[in-house]
Amino acid sequence: MTGDASHQKRALRVELRERRRQLADREREASTAELSAHLQNLARRLGVRSIAAYLPTSDEPNIRPFVTWALENGIRVLVPVSRNDGLLDWAVADGEEETAGLYGLPEPVGELLGPIAINDVDLIVVPAAAVDRSGMRMGWGRGYFDRTLGSMERCPPVYAVIFDTELLDSLPSEVHDKRVDGAVTPSAIVTF
Repeated sequence: MTGDASHQKRALRVELRERRRQLADREREASTAELSAHLQNLARRLGVRSIAAYLPTSDEPNIRPFVTWALENGIRVLVPVSRNDGLLDWAVADGEEETAGLYGLPEPVGELLGPIAINDVDLIVVPAAAVDRSGMRMGWGRGYFDRTLGSMERCPPVYAVIFDTELLDSLPSEVHDKRVDGAVTPSAIVTF
């Protein structure tokens, strides 16, 4: 069964990646403003003082305005730095300096805090390829966030950021896949 789920996930990732590439610039720009507003509302509702977020690639929903808003409002923002061993280090975002890290992903420039730095945040915002209505998250296949979330003793709320068409009825899953508490899309905040 795991082999089947793994194959299904690979095929679905190809389809989702192609859909993202076909999004018009106008749709992307509109979704950015909506996502930022929803993420700000979520952060306010939870009363966060610190968050773990990520710096999106050009194909991902753009949460950079939200990260900027958080920094401007005194919220500490940790951003992941990928390691070769499959774990994530964390660095404090300053909203200015960044570099291309492992796999070409954008990462902050600064002191590395190690994998356990995420244990002190109030909200975790993760990327995803898709999320289903039970909260099952499917990433892009490297397992970094599944390992991170699976290793946390007490995990704050975790919300995946996706486009509206990526909230699906169900997803294939494997034993190591982790559920999220909610999804933020351009049209809604969905809590599971």
